[in-house]
Amino acid sequence: MARKQNDDLLIEDELAAAFLNDDSLVDDSPSTVSQQSADNNTATWDESDDDLPGQLAVDVYETDEQLVVKARTAGVNKEDLDVSISDGILTISGTLSSGDDAVVTNWHIQECYWGEFSRTLALPVQVKEDEVAAVLKDGVLTISFSKIKQEQAKKITIL
Repeated sequence: MARKQNDDLLIEDELAAAFLNDDSLVDDSPSTVSQQSADNNTATWDESDDDLPGQLAVDVYETDEQLVVKARTAGVNKEDLDVSISDGILTISGTLSSGDDAVVTNWHIQECYWGEFSRTLALPVQVKEDEVAAVLKDGVLTISFSKIKQEQAKKITIL
């Protein structure tokens, strides 16, 4: 049975709703859409989330000699960053200040994260923890570790 173009759009909406776990995307009747808009305009912020530190996105990759961790830290001063490693666990934390101390009475859009952030990750390979370089340049923190070379398995001769 051939589908009509509108059926394909409905299927796409259903897939989006399933992926996003948001059943409201399926019902696109005018009354539902206007109610969703009204709900969005009167949404209140969940105050309990204010105590949690923000999550820092990282890229981790290897070269032949090094393990490299990169994190976008635009707007963070190096004095406000703390980087530590212990037993193969790397922790990057700090504070991102907006530089604006204004008392806000009404937010219209708030997409930027301001405040404390932290990221802890287990490094995927063994590194020499005392051979590390950390550079903050153009808003990108780059941490480079020298890798510990893994020796190849040795053949044991049976006598």
